[in-house]
Amino acid sequence: MVSHDAYESITVDVDEPVATIEFHRPDKLNALSTEVMFDLGRAFDEIQLNRDIDVVVLTGEGEEAFSAGADIEQYAGPAEEHDPRQKDRQDRFYDIYRAPYDCHAVTIAKVNGYCVGGGLILAMYCDMRVAVEGSKFGVPTCNIGQIPTGGSNYRAVQLVGEAKAKELVLTAGFIDGEEAHRIGLVNRLEPDLDALDSSVDDIVEAIGDTGRGAVKNSKRALNQAANAESLEVAREFERDLWWEQFATEERRRLVDEFVE
Repeated sequence: MVSHDAYESITVDVDEPVATIEFHRPDKLNALSTEVMFDLGRAFDEIQLNRDIDVVVLTGEGEEAFSAGADIEQYAGPAEEHDPRQKDRQDRFYDIYRAPYDCHAVTIAKVNGYCVGGGLILAMYCDMRVAVEGSKFGVPTCNIGQIPTGGSNYRAVQLVGEAKAKELVLTAGFIDGEEAHRIGLVNRLEPDLDALDSSVDDIVEAIGDTGRGAVKNSKRALNQAANAESLEVAREFERDLWWEQFATEERRRLVDEFVE
């Protein structure tokens, strides 16, 4: 296992083919300060250069929170005091929030408690979300006179539909793990932290039992399909990518093994 030690607010442990990113601010419920976000952005930049990584697991230290979102103190004061820094900051944060979505590897949010605001935005950009019972999900931005950012309005509608997304945002309320699982926000819901660990391990193992290139190209195809303007556009991309994968040695080897 390789540990990247230059980060201050997160740890990145790489045990190929899995990288684990953990937030280390349990006293702040793993809030996503500017420093955390920049560490996270650099971590994904490094992971993007390592094609031997097949899965990235994101989680938070402790048993209370995946991440409770932004440090609200960083938004205090009149708007003119934040212009242009806050505008530039939000543009940069958008790229960091969606880094799990754009990553070549499969990304899994391992939710072990509160998953709120910016923490939920980050989790929504992961490919899968696995949560423990008792976790809480919410977008309480209206409570502080703000709206969701980071492309989260679009992403939330994609995941749970317009009506549920509006309910979550406009009421600034919270839903529990059971409701998050029911509406499709969470892929799996587990009874305790041990089961949460086992569930994520099972997903990682299942991915490892398939074709590495096929998984990564399937993620590309699914991402493109989710955002394509039409079926025809999605199909054109899918067709070309299908042949790209078909032409690989991996495909030939796995088909031959299956036939034998």
